[in-house]
Parts: sequence; C-alpha cells; structure tokens
Amino acid sequence: MTSLAGSVWPELPEAPTLVVPLGSVEQHGHHLPLGTDTSVACAAAEAAVASLDGVLLAPALAYGASGEHEGFPGTVSIGTEALTGLLVEYGRSACRWASRVLVVNGHGGNLDALRSAVPLLRAEGRDVAWFPGGFRGGDAHAGRTETSLMLHVEPGWVLGERAVAGVTTPIGELLPRLRAEGVRGVSPTGVLGDPAGASAVEGAVLLAGLVDRLVAAARTWDVEETGRLSG
Repeated sequence: MTSLAGSVWPELPEAPTLVVPLGSVEQHGHHLPLGTDTSVACAAAEAAVASLDGVLLAPALAYGASGEHEGFPGTVSIGTEALTGLLVEYGRSACRWASRVLVVNGHGGNLDALRSAVPLLRAEGRDVAWFPGGFRGGDAHAGRTETSLMLHVEPGWVLGERAVAGVTTPIGELLPRLRAEGVRGVSPTGVLGDPAGASAVEGAVLLAGLVDRLVAAARTWDVEETGRLSG
C-alpha cells in the first residue's frame, strides 16, 4: 500500500486515484472513542487501497459536521459550510496531480457537505467522487454496529464494561426530534441503538462487506448526480 503521508514526491505513482478517509470527532456514548467514525473510514480506505492499482491513501480528514452531537463534551464540529469549503479546496488542489479523488465517508452528518462540494468539483472538470460508509440494517449511532466495528478495528479503545443501551427507535422516526433537540435531547447517553451482542467477529464481517462494495465501486467508477459512487 502506498500512503501519501509516507511518500516523497518523486516516487508517487503518476496520476493516481487519491483515496481520502473523512470522519468526525464526536461523542460515541460511554464506551466508544470520539474518533470512531474516522477510525472506521480509515480502516475501510486502507483495505480498499491494498486491493486497487494506481491508488494512494491520503491522511484522514478527521473533523466533520457534527452539530447534532455538540451537547456532549469532546465533540468538535466544523459545520457543513466549512466542511464544504474544505472539500472544494482539497479537491481543487489534489486534482492538480491526482487523476481522481475518492472520499470515503465515515459520518452521516457529512453528507450535505459532500453533496454540495463534490458536484461542484465535477462541474469544474475534476473527477471527484464520494462513497458512503453506512451499513444497511445497522443501528444509528454507537450501538451494536459501530461497537462491533471498533472491536475489530481498534479493540483497545472500546470500554465494553461501560456500554449501555440507548434509544432504539428507528432513526427515521427520530429525525424531527434530533433536528430540533440534538442527540442529547433524545438520548442522554449519546447512544442511538444497543451495543449488546457486539463482537469483533461481526465487526470483521461488516468491514469486509464495506470494503468489497468500496473496491467494486472504485473499479466501476459510476458517479451519480450527487457525486456518490454507485455500489
């Protein structure tokens, strides 16, 4: 695997695809670290890069739009407007030497910025796309899904003995309250889901599935109107 941070410029592959993990710094309950989203995005991006040719792994963009979590200490959100600007300028700069830029997103709150920044970059003639790191059927935040992933990716950072269930109402039903009250108003623990039953084995399966989808999408490179890679 070739990493941008560990390379010297004369040895970079010519016109590579630059893969950029995008995460957040936000609360993940009592048992998961603030960097959970970034860790998962990095793990997926790193594994995908190892399976693709002519690609380069960039250092993570570790701050995102996490305003809904700002009721909890530790959360640092740069907001949608600033994140949009960052992504636009990042893409403009990187595309001076990279043929493509692929952002691997690890946090749902970043979607509005991605849907604004990436189509703009594409309209300017830059081949930029983003890929969602979501899991169908998974719980929304700091529940079984993310706990399993972190038990696989960074097990030493998981404080399993502190894990407690949060609000398990489907996220679609919670959205109006989340927008109005933030996560803390809906779930005092910060958890939207239930971490019970989480395991490293389940996390490995979840990550492998995500990486398979990411690799297939990167090879096909079918970009939707929103800038999202199909797959």
